[in-house]
Amino acid sequence: MQNIRPYVAELLGTFLLTLAVSLSIAVPSVIPTPAIAGLTLMIHVYVLGPVSGAQVNPAVTVGLWCVGKMKAKTALGYIVSQIAGALLVAPFLTLLQIIPVDAGASDSLAIGIGEALGAGLLVAGVCSVVYGKASGGQSGVTVGGSLFLGATIASAFGNGIVNPAVAIGLRSISLTYLLAPLIGGLIFAELYRWLVKAK
Repeated sequence: MQNIRPYVAELLGTFLLTLAVSLSIAVPSVIPTPAIAGLTLMIHVYVLGPVSGAQVNPAVTVGLWCVGKMKAKTALGYIVSQIAGALLVAPFLTLLQIIPVDAGASDSLAIGIGEALGAGLLVAGVCSVVYGKASGGQSGVTVGGSLFLGATIASAFGNGIVNPAVAIGLRSISLTYLLAPLIGGLIFAELYRWLVKAK
């Protein structure tokens, strides 16, 4: 029987990440949303990392698949689980009598570049862990910090989501928010692999 734990971990992790981002928007605090997202992902790396790698982002999954770190079937299962987890947030918030976030979406070259760059920086951080350049106690800080940096930069151009699954959960659905992070993740994963192998 196929081990479903990694897929459940990806669903749960993406649900919690989308929930954390949603609550940070619905109930604003002094902590900016990119920081909340980064802290949430950092915790995921330590808690869920041993189970699924705590990717919780289709851009990360696509990036790792394109450099041969995942099989296509597993990557597809991860992406389905991630989207399912993000989609569960709206009904959960409704159950709690909190209006689900509708972040809206628009398409522009600037937003696309911001989303691609932000997701790419996150994927580069993940690759540093996958390729053994940041390991052990450094892994969560590296990945969480990469998301914080990437989302902060992307926020200067648009919603700064850098995660197609979370974008769906926040109803920020457009070609830019769905495709740009995937393209950025793929480019930065290939670039990181080239840089590491060039040494």
